Amino acid sequence: MTFQDNTPEQPLLLRASKTTKFYGDRIGCQDVSFEVYPGEVLAIVGESGSGKSTLLNCLSTRLAPTTGAVEYRGRDGILRDLYQMSEAQRRVLMRTDWGYVHQHPSDGLRMTVSAGANVGERLMAVGERHYGNIRSNASDWLERVEIATDRIDDDPRAFSGGMRQRLQIARNLVTAPRLVFMDEPTGGLDVSVQARLLDLLRSLVSDLGLAVIIVTHDLAVARLLSHRTLVMRHGRVIEHGLTDQVLDDPQESYTQLLVSSILQP
Repeated sequence: MTFQDNTPEQPLLLRASKTTKFYGDRIGCQDVSFEVYPGEVLAIVGESGSGKSTLLNCLSTRLAPTTGAVEYRGRDGILRDLYQMSEAQRRVLMRTDWGYVHQHPSDGLRMTVSAGANVGERLMAVGERHYGNIRSNASDWLERVEIATDRIDDDPRAFSGGMRQRLQIARNLVTAPRLVFMDEPTGGLDVSVQARLLDLLRSLVSDLGLAVIIVTHDLAVARLLSHRTLVMRHGRVIEHGLTDQVLDDPQESYTQLLVSSILQP
């Protein structure tokens, strides 16, 4: 996957600066700094307990860092510290400019309303009120994520795990966000279902020009989807670079163990 948009003329979209989170005396993540540009996919990898999920939650404002900063460039071109914004302003970002794909689709869907309503609610959050337009857009997105449009009135409880995950993706992408956070989006799925989902994600990310920050323990996911990779251990980034370079020629012994599959997730 070749990334060509990260040029000096392309302003950064998100920047983490020494982002740190402590849980009492325990380190969640510490002194993490990096930048993400429009259209770029960044993978954060490491074994369980490495701090990758804590970092993702700090970046997406679900968890306030103890110290450090996370800045985001809005559509007005201004780079702002997310934690200097009001809670209401951050909620608007989550409804409009951002998406968040959970590992467990039930965490990102309303399981008791229809598939169409799950997608439609996101459209209503950005001001769409015309029922016909909402239903038409929902139908288009179901088809785009390979869900039969005649299932639009079914609720997600009738869907398989893979279908639920694809529905969650449609719900997140229907409003054309600029940045999407993904937390182990293929976790818990059968291998064949994972492969189908990864093909879909890769296509959508490319077609829509999305910036994505994805947390995964699966290096194959990182290789297929991401341009750059951060490797985390004990809350710190120990290696960072272009994904092919990190995975094909790891410099740190820990990364070498990850790549050789000696460490387990």
